[in-house]
Amino acid sequence: MTYTPETLAQLEADAADIVSRYPVKRSALLPLLHLVQSVDGYVSPDGIAFCAKTVELTSAEVSAVATFYTQYKRRPNGEYQVGVCTTALCAIMGGDEIWRQVSEKAGVGHDETTADGKITLERIECNAACDYAPVMMVNWEFFDNMTPDRALRVVDDILEGRDVKPTRGSHKVGTFKETERVLAGFEDGRANEDQGVGDPTLAGLKVAREQGWEEKR
Repeated sequence: MTYTPETLAQLEADAADIVSRYPVKRSALLPLLHLVQSVDGYVSPDGIAFCAKTVELTSAEVSAVATFYTQYKRRPNGEYQVGVCTTALCAIMGGDEIWRQVSEKAGVGHDETTADGKITLERIECNAACDYAPVMMVNWEFFDNMTPDRALRVVDDILEGRDVKPTRGSHKVGTFKETERVLAGFEDGRANEDQGVGDPTLAGLKVAREQGWEEKR
């Protein structure tokens, strides 16, 4: 591995923290992969070797997991992961056009990164947010009820170095590496910034209560 002594020491300390949360070492693999992404910006060969050593698996076994899940990147990722949902509902609500214009603006296609390393673009198969369709995500933060113009403004803000604010979640989007550290299980002190569930998500519950519907037991 080519990590500096300082980086390796921090990785080992963080990894020990993660592993301690699980009764079996190998169960810690998924958050460990996020941890190495928070350092390298992707699941690097060094990261594979580090995870394998930490959880006592082979590099092949770790690679098999890392290549199965799309959140784990096998080449350097952009500072911001921009995902546009083009699954059925988002598509008919405008997701396909948002994708076309964002891709054209950024000059990259699916799973490609801009030359300046700012944006990696991804065509997403469902953000699980159909009540806010069409939806984009930036580093896994929601941008709801998007239009092509609003999506292009988000891209402009990223490319020009301005903060981007999601419609739900934290007050601003963290970088890919910052987000990966949170996904590894380390708090960033921003949990209280969550804006909560919006009215569209609760619409069905509201109707059920108005109609007096109850679960049958």
